[in-house]
Amino acid sequence: MSTYIEEKRKVTSHILWEMKQRGEKISMLTAYDYSMARIIDQAGIDCILIGDSASNTMAGNATTLPITLDQMIYHAKCVVQGVENAFVIADMPFGTCSGDSLKSLSSAIRMMKETGVNAIKIEGGKEIQEDIRKIIDAGIPVMAHLGLMPQSINKYGTYGIRAKDEKEANKLIEDCLLMEELGCFGILLEKIPASLASIISRKIKIPTIGIGAGNGTDGQVLVIQDAMGMNKNFAPKFVRRYADLESIMREATLNYIQDVKTSSFPNESESYK
Repeated sequence: MSTYIEEKRKVTSHILWEMKQRGEKISMLTAYDYSMARIIDQAGIDCILIGDSASNTMAGNATTLPITLDQMIYHAKCVVQGVENAFVIADMPFGTCSGDSLKSLSSAIRMMKETGVNAIKIEGGKEIQEDIRKIIDAGIPVMAHLGLMPQSINKYGTYGIRAKDEKEANKLIEDCLLMEELGCFGILLEKIPASLASIISRKIKIPTIGIGAGNGTDGQVLVIQDAMGMNKNFAPKFVRRYADLESIMREATLNYIQDVKTSSFPNESESYK
């Protein structure tokens, strides 16, 4: 068993910037509840993302689109309760930052005030620059999300790799430079060619976090259920499984059922007198 535990201080956006400058990789996992957040925070994770992937992993939806702002606020509040050191980022769900800058600002303020997260993440580039500008000007840290943007799945029609052709790659680079100029503290790059992610990571001074973007980004993120083997039906190329919790939990449940059926649980020592 390996561990990465050292004397930790509360991670901030400035600390993430410092990590990039000295070449230290940034670790990030998703969490959606108190218990999971507490475990990975105590293990020493740098960042925790309350992803709108909660729509898939927690609610069973086929896409991220159905989850609401109120639902994301609930999950974010639960996660914050379990965190002492990690930098906590919450996704702004579909429709909350979509071109109406005043509405976007109002939604972002709700997320920050009602949850206590440290920052928000927003999918989109140049098309929503005024939304991002207004939110950052209000003092809210923003991580941009570019490349494959799951909230745009109906536009793409596929979860395939993005920015493989020159035109889309050039736009992605331009969007990343713009996000840095606007004041974003970081950029999440999803499912793009590794070589392009490396180029972008060298071009900009703010940290890049990759998912399906190769090893040249400044950090990596995975969905906790994927990394811990709780969802074996989803197995994209970029996922590495660090545990097989699905099998462990199934076996434990079978053992529990057997003990209840045979009246071996609870035994005398597990009962009150």
